[in-house]
Amino acid sequence: MNKPHKKLDAWTTAIELAQHVYQNTDHFPSTEQYGLTSQIRRAGVSIPSNIAEGAARRTKREFVQFLHIAKGSLSEPDTQLELAVRLKYLGTKEWTVLNALLERVDKMLSGLIRSLGSKS
Repeated sequence: MNKPHKKLDAWTTAIELAQHVYQNTDHFPSTEQYGLTSQIRRAGVSIPSNIAEGAARRTKREFVQFLHIAKGSLSEPDTQLELAVRLKYLGTKEWTVLNALLERVDKMLSGLIRSLGSKS
């Protein structure tokens, strides 16, 4: 199986983000197991998943479409993690690390989209 996504820095960083999401939601209250914890984790995993799916597509146009979906998906954990901070489930130190990763992935996706758009 060809795995072109594994060569992409955006995918590697998005996987790192997903890992941090899992680690930082592990201590959320058990009452949130099927609520906020599950939502944040699914949102975190959807970002590298969309990058991987797009990289496996046949056309550049499809790849870019999935990169846009991944970019849009960044807003979900951003919002959910903000709520977790307000509910005091997540500390500001952890939020700072997660937010930096969100911003880094966003910039990487923007650059990749621009790069693919400039190629004929």
